Amino acid sequence: MTPILLIDFGSTYTKVTAVDIDQPSLLGTAASYTTVETDVTEGLHQALTLLEQQTGPLTFSHRYACSSAAGGLRMIASGLVPELTAQAAREASLGAGAKVLKTYAFQLTEDDAEEIASLQPDIFLLVGGTDGGNTDCILHNAQVLADLGGNFPIVVAGNRTASRQCQRILAGREVHLCENVMPKFGVLNIEPAQQVIREVFLRRIVKAKGLSKTDSLLSGILMPTPSAVMRAIELLANGCEEESGIGELLAVDVGGATTDVYSVSEGAPARANTVCKGLPEPYVKRTVEGDIGMRYSVRGILDAAGPAKLSRISGLPVPTVLELTQFLREHTDTLPDGDPKLEALDRALASCAIETAVIRHAGSIEEAYTLMGLTYVQTGKDLTPVTNLVVTGGSLIHTTQTSEIASYALYDPAQPMSLRPKEARVLVDRQYILSAMGLLAASHPACALRIMKKEIKVDGDPK
Repeated sequence: MTPILLIDFGSTYTKVTAVDIDQPSLLGTAASYTTVETDVTEGLHQALTLLEQQTGPLTFSHRYACSSAAGGLRMIASGLVPELTAQAAREASLGAGAKVLKTYAFQLTEDDAEEIASLQPDIFLLVGGTDGGNTDCILHNAQVLADLGGNFPIVVAGNRTASRQCQRILAGREVHLCENVMPKFGVLNIEPAQQVIREVFLRRIVKAKGLSKTDSLLSGILMPTPSAVMRAIELLANGCEEESGIGELLAVDVGGATTDVYSVSEGAPARANTVCKGLPEPYVKRTVEGDIGMRYSVRGILDAAGPAKLSRISGLPVPTVLELTQFLREHTDTLPDGDPKLEALDRALASCAIETAVIRHAGSIEEAYTLMGLTYVQTGKDLTPVTNLVVTGGSLIHTTQTSEIASYALYDPAQPMSLRPKEARVLVDRQYILSAMGLLAASHPACALRIMKKEIKVDGDPK
């Protein structure tokens, strides 16, 4: 047996996972509160104590970690045109595992500068213009950032004609140059920027979050937690040289503050007579709904779904829905604990959270009449052919109604323009292993994939 320890320093919990890479298997998992305010090693040691109670003493050959502690990787991005370079910047940031605080288009204003100063991102992604195109916007924005000051690193990934000039304008700041996120009109090139962002996170941000205290305990902190999850999901879908994947998939993680959605799919039109609008969609896509969450962002679910819909799904009167929703906002650590009203409301909240988040993630179509007759215009990904739906999050794994809740991610005839999956089997990550498997995939992809295929089960299958 060769045990490896995988650690996720989360905003609320530090989760530890032990695996055996010789006989690919999950040895145990445990979690304890993240103690970032004092010393992150305290929460880690508490989680390890709980893990040892399951596994007995283990000597780990390697210890790898990811982190979203203290708010994770917080980024701001700016570009030229909202639907083009600004959107490309956002895709690059999200794909690197960041929480995008704000995306700006066109030239930054004084009000924008004040807002950036107040937000204090961990990294600023500065883009704008195709190669050889407009340079005025990115140079103006570089000057605004130079005048603004601050100590956050700036990644420049815009018009290469202006990159060196941006670097000179930002002299004295930590600046990283990389390839343009949109070198040609309509062409995405986000991977180089994502790689630079992850490297900056590893070198600088981890220390800023106080995680350097764990250096003696770890083989390395490899990536932000969302990047680890994204890697795991891509591996689960595509497989690797030694092991086949399960095919294209949609994954949803419903948390207390946010709902994250991932898709691994080409997303090409499945309907005849359809043309695509906007930027090409990345094959592996992540979106974060910062206003949709089961506790801290419960108000966002209420606003998106409306009290009447929550009442219909839960079977509770509207006044009760409003009263309990307010209670959950004020008591974010509340669990249903057998309370039938809270259980019913949580089921409704989770259903609407999934529905709202997946609608925003998936593409949509609209009808257009041309000289050739009826044509459909598609924006975003067509996920209707996707047949695998992976779900996780406390509200989905601690219930007997997982499939019922997850069904709200699927196509609804009442919303025919939303390109959500039409039919999909529901697979549940009940052990919260996706981030751990993303870490493991960096060195042992086949092992990580085999464990996921064993542990992430179709809902209803025996444990």
